[in-house]
Amino acid sequence: MSFSKLLEMDTGSQADRQEQLESMEFQIFRMRENMKEISKKYEIVGIDQTKHDHWVIVFKDEGKETAQLMINDCEAAFRGAWDSCLQLQYKNENTIHIDDIKGTEEQGYGSILMNHLKNLAYEKNYQYVTGDLVKRDWDHLNRLEHFYRKHHFDVDIDYDNRVGEIVWNGDSF
Repeated sequence: MSFSKLLEMDTGSQADRQEQLESMEFQIFRMRENMKEISKKYEIVGIDQTKHDHWVIVFKDEGKETAQLMINDCEAAFRGAWDSCLQLQYKNENTIHIDDIKGTEEQGYGSILMNHLKNLAYEKNYQYVTGDLVKRDWDHLNRLEHFYRKHHFDVDIDYDNRVGEIVWNGDSF
């Protein structure tokens, strides 16, 4: 929950609002501490809030040809491991390729990472973001298709051969 939502609440008791405020204050304190630890090894890209109102830190580990965008949920202390990770390759001068998205599902982490990936593509002047759908994705294909379409990707699926590809052409966020 955001501070503005908390202030606008007409429902719930004063004790409930106080508890939520204390939870947010603790997350902000934890965020500050986690940012100190994360920044020792990684580049901090930003902070965001999940669909469950958790504050997260988005950070990056980048090489010349590959990178990882990662999330740390400030509900817990940073212990060197990410809560979600988007692995990517810089394929050529105009294409970023998504290798994998890892982490807990249905937390909103993937959407946050996708938004930061699009910002990265825009900042580095990449025109396309691509990815592959492979056999291991087939047990959750509907969820993936919905996710990529929600983020304005073209999704092409060959159901017979259990493969597919996704393409975002940089024209919509």
